[in-house]
Amino acid sequence: MPSLGADMQEGTVIEWSVKPGDPVKRGDIIGVIRTEKADIEVEVWEDGVIDQLIAKPGDTLPVGAVLAVIGGERQPAEKPPTPAEKPTERAERIKISPLARRTAQELGVDLAHVQGTGPQGAITKDDVERAAPAPAPAAAPAVVTAAPAFEGMRRAIAAAMARSNREIPHYYLETRIDMDRALRFLASENQKRPVQERLLDVVLLIKAVALALKEIPELNAYWIEDRLEVKESIHIGFAISLRRGGLFVPAIHDADKKTLSGMMEAIRDLITRARAGRLRGSEITDGTVTITNLGDLGVETVHGVIYPPQVALIGFGRIVESPWAENGMLGIRPVLTATLAGDHRATDGHRGAQFLTALHRWLQEPEKL
Repeated sequence: MPSLGADMQEGTVIEWSVKPGDPVKRGDIIGVIRTEKADIEVEVWEDGVIDQLIAKPGDTLPVGAVLAVIGGERQPAEKPPTPAEKPTERAERIKISPLARRTAQELGVDLAHVQGTGPQGAITKDDVERAAPAPAPAAAPAVVTAAPAFEGMRRAIAAAMARSNREIPHYYLETRIDMDRALRFLASENQKRPVQERLLDVVLLIKAVALALKEIPELNAYWIEDRLEVKESIHIGFAISLRRGGLFVPAIHDADKKTLSGMMEAIRDLITRARAGRLRGSEITDGTVTITNLGDLGVETVHGVIYPPQVALIGFGRIVESPWAENGMLGIRPVLTATLAGDHRATDGHRGAQFLTALHRWLQEPEKL
């Protein structure tokens, strides 16, 4: 049972997408685990063959409990279905993600007639939704009360934040950043792009944070067992609010290596899948630092709470027009307030200030992002 959150104690096996004898490779989705926050797709971390499924759907087990055994050598892949096979036989042979199977059941879609577009022809949730019949006209909206899943998410968030305030000695730093050069660069870039490929200003912020972390790596780290573990890879957790309430903080992997276009694509993908309940376990657990951006809600300054075992959180507020003096001249500039919440066990204000200085410098040279 993987740990999918700072205060996750147990999880419930919802379904398996493999059976004994199935070959698997690193990164394959093998099942779905229900946590207090959501149903999470679980990846396998070893190549091999499923020897045994120990946990059964419906079993609730503590973090660390054995769910399945993987071993042996890969078996030859099954031959592709022939035209003579019955539809039901084909449906049993093809690969189907757990969410796609559940969606098909909910929408009444016959998987034997769905063409898969996923890896190796696997059927995805999007494939199922495209194959579903057109929905009936919507009925009048009903009054909705808080769902148990939402209450569970709030409990999980409460537990993690209570632990953070209890264990982490926070320090806070704040700086104001002139965004004039960055926004002019963004406007120029977007003029060259079709509408669907245009960039949001948050892309510049995330990339600038990633590059600043390369200069101050102590903030890209975990505090575990009373010592600092600096992480080589920069996986930035990006806070995403859900329409029904609550939030997820999935990781944008290798943010320092992504182009601005790649970063925009990653953000769109994460937001879509987070709100559809289709996040992977690695996206929930891999974040090495967190960014929260509340500028679109009108908030000007964000003082966040660090998500353990991370040691830093960067907050961004709304860009506002403000008086700005530079080289003896006073003018009006678009100004962003950036904050850093740091874990004083891991770093001090001096290193935190160096990070904010690096962040400011990168945003003054947006063409280098």
